[in-house]
Amino acid sequence: MIRKITISLITTTALFVVLTACDFADQSEQMVQTTESRFMLDTYVILTIHGYAPEGIVEKAFDLIGELESLMSITIENSDIYRINSSGGEPVTVDLRTIEVIQRAVEFGELSGGLFDITTGRLTRLWNFGVSREIPDEYVLFEARQTVDFRQIIISENENAVTLTNPEAWIDLGAIAKGYIADQVAELLLENGVTSALIDMGGDIIALGSRGDGNSWRLAIRNPFDHHSMPFAATIEVSDVAVISSGTYERSFEIDGLRYHHILDPRTGNPAQSDIVSATIIAQNGIIGEGLSTMAILKGSEEITEILTSHYGFIGAVLILQDGEILEIGEVRRN
Repeated sequence: MIRKITISLITTTALFVVLTACDFADQSEQMVQTTESRFMLDTYVILTIHGYAPEGIVEKAFDLIGELESLMSITIENSDIYRINSSGGEPVTVDLRTIEVIQRAVEFGELSGGLFDITTGRLTRLWNFGVSREIPDEYVLFEARQTVDFRQIIISENENAVTLTNPEAWIDLGAIAKGYIADQVAELLLENGVTSALIDMGGDIIALGSRGDGNSWRLAIRNPFDHHSMPFAATIEVSDVAVISSGTYERSFEIDGLRYHHILDPRTGNPAQSDIVSATIIAQNGIIGEGLSTMAILKGSEEITEILTSHYGFIGAVLILQDGEILEIGEVRRN
């Protein structure tokens, strides 16, 4: 089912809104809550546990995040991805978890017809969002585009090895790794008896169970274009799901009235152009939500709807369009 909603913001003329998930639930005075925040994965990671939290579990969770980041980062020297990109086309033995993420990324590449492509590493380094505010030279972008094709990734499972057949290509797992890492943290918490937690990795959220008071987690939809006078457009309620947001408002800059954002179209090397400015996906797990949310920005509302509704891990979506219209697809519980 697709529901269309047009938001008219009385206190602002801006109709361009975007979803970002954040827990703002009221807390019971009797509820035991453990919360810690650290800057990791190029964002603030916030771990909130309600109720039982075994001694040392928070530190174990952040240690796991650091361990996985050290495997999958494109910039950390000696990470699995760094070594693959530096191998000159030779096979590189890597951690099984790295292989798992690359395999899932290749599946999304196939599903998207090549629009979701993790071999855009040279393109993402050229744009360098978050650090640079410059538009790369067109010829340099053209050369980098020639290295992009996820089909050049060869995985040898028997040897735990990954090969890039084009020695100039670079893998970048930035569009999918956080979802996988959030899933692994959720699994760690469950294995240690935690039944109520919120794992927030800067737009990638795992709602583990329900809140400590038995109610669903409430996540806010924020309007980033005028969030001072109208901070939230709506709220949704979730339990035991992943909620992953991608948007053109994150890691972006503006030049001469044009906004340039970090979700790149591998066909052009430039930021993707579609009618979706924000995609929030409710999914069975984080890696599925991450892949589908990025695909939504790349594909646009018409093409992504069929993909979403036919995917086994999809639960619901809130897509915010350029004209201010909001599409709700699947199961979305509004507060």
